[in-house]
Amino acid sequence: MKEGQVVDLGVAEFGAVWELQKRLVARRQAGEIPDTLLLVEHPHVVTVGRRIAAEANILRRDMPIFEIERGGDVTYHGPGQLVGYPIISLDGNERDLHAYLRHLEDALIAVAATLGLPAGRNPGWTGVWIGGRKVASIGIAVRRWVTMHGFALNVTTELERFRSINPCGLEAAVMTSLAEALGQPLPMAAVKEATTAALGETLGRRFRPVDAAAIGA
Repeated sequence: MKEGQVVDLGVAEFGAVWELQKRLVARRQAGEIPDTLLLVEHPHVVTVGRRIAAEANILRRDMPIFEIERGGDVTYHGPGQLVGYPIISLDGNERDLHAYLRHLEDALIAVAATLGLPAGRNPGWTGVWIGGRKVASIGIAVRRWVTMHGFALNVTTELERFRSINPCGLEAAVMTSLAEALGQPLPMAAVKEATTAALGETLGRRFRPVDAAAIGA
């Protein structure tokens, strides 16, 4: 298992973390840092991926909007949502982006399972679903085989916020959260711990916690 590091950024603006990702990708390409997992909650924001229909899926411009280089359509990030950005150097037989996406899905399915929730895939769609409703969105970018962007797992997310968009081209009502599926609130710290462990298992990394200052955040 390869060694890596995980950094909990707490709550941080999307734009600042996007710029941080770019710096970390360059440092990972240069071999200056190990594989790095960033965990963060963002203030309310909408991000738009490379899909052609993305702009048409913005229904209200009531939050900051960022057009970014990840795959996928439009999504919302906000408090109560765990966003993970793996900065991973894919080597050898790891250089299969479909397999990498499935690894991210497997990890989030495993997180839901720790809570007793039967999550899974929806054929034809990237992401994780519980009972026909979407609990996690995934969109990535890769530069010289180093990954950036990642996943957004709805933990205690304010689901009404999705009504400003057609999330990933779907109606807002399709979105759910772990807390809604469970019928009770969840501590974010426990979900972060479970997510770090599950990603380590599916990606074959041992993520060691480090302070944000260690990566210049």
